Amino acid sequence: QVQLVESGGGLVQAGGSLRLSCAASRSIDSFYSMAWYRQAPGNERELVAFINIGGNTDYIDSVKGRFTISRDTAENTMYLQMNSLKPEDTADYLCKARTFTNSDYWGQGTQVTVSS
Repeated sequence: QVQLVESGGGLVQAGGSLRLSCAASRSIDSFYSMAWYRQAPGNERELVAFINIGGNTDYIDSVKGRFTISRDTAENTMYLQMNSLKPEDTADYLCKARTFTNSDYWGQGTQVTVSS
């Protein structure tokens, strides 16, 4: 069983920065891809950023140029650097890992609140 543990959320003023971490219980090289999702109250869960084992990344338009996804195989951790935060970025942020056999694993989430 895979465990993913997110951390790094918190309360920040608009324009500020946070770095989220997603620590995996096994080598992240065992995952084909990893991703960050977010869900705000009353909204559907949305994919924010994606990275695959080749290092290819993708982002939703609303965070391009502000967020950066990365992975550290030595630490078995994925990161999301979030800069120039806006109130509309407020949400519960969750990480997901997908194996080469298309099994998905989710973390428990970390709350990000951006005040105006």
